[in-house]
Amino acid sequence: MTINEIQDEIIEEFADFDDWMDRYQLLIDLGSEQQPLDNKYKTEQNLIDGCQSRVWLQADMQDGLVHFQAESDALIVKGIVALLIRVLSDHTPQEILDADLYFIEKIGLREHLSPTRSNGLLAMLKQMKLYALAFKSIHNS
Repeated sequence: MTINEIQDEIIEEFADFDDWMDRYQLLIDLGSEQQPLDNKYKTEQNLIDGCQSRVWLQADMQDGLVHFQAESDALIVKGIVALLIRVLSDHTPQEILDADLYFIEKIGLREHLSPTRSNGLLAMLKQMKLYALAFKSIHNS
């Protein structure tokens, strides 16, 4: 599936809910379904700066694709991370760098997050793109 196909799928899932409390519940459910991050990855190095809650992000390159794993100690943030991973994980570094993540606007996420959570979302996204850039430069050198 392409990044845009996955985004469209997420937009459809969120379209089923008009009420934002239901959408928050969907985010919490998505976070709860996520595999817990192995404790060996819960390091200072993997903590994302700019997030109010603690978010650990691990990235690995497998067969030319970037694989992300993450965890947060906050339920809604865990759901946001789960969405980002679903969209960006297991794609090439170039696909991740070129991705236009329109689903964030389309599902109304940005306007319904507090400023600190919004900053955290941007920090997570930035870190994922930085990993993609690093893997791309290693791969191309």
